[in-house]
Amino acid sequence: MNITQLDHLVLTVKSISNTCDFYTQVLGMDLIEFGDGRKALKFGDQKFNLHEVDKEFEPKANKPTSGAIDLCLISNTALQKVISELNQHGIKIEEGPIERTGATGKLLSVYIRDPDKNLIEISNRI
Repeated sequence: MNITQLDHLVLTVKSISNTCDFYTQVLGMDLIEFGDGRKALKFGDQKFNLHEVDKEFEPKANKPTSGAIDLCLISNTALQKVISELNQHGIKIEEGPIERTGATGKLLSVYIRDPDKNLIEISNRI
């Protein structure tokens, strides 16, 4: 077996509407609908499928929980511009800019929280 990339992951959220607003307005992702009215957030060749707490689709994680994700997103926008845009939206930076190590090398990162308090690392490759 040879796994080559991540296609999608599922975010369990308290409010699909609040999540969609944050990820589209602040992070610039595209809102798409699929299946029977399901919602997802698309970016690049990936997407986040959304499940609302207590309304999850089967099959699902063993213990779906909002606020349990810690993920890193790579941006091709310069990190200083990312920081400026986050400030314009009133988004608090938890940490950074700070150097980290990603899957393919060094990163320069800032950390924020989404509406469910998931930890979101936004990074530029160094």
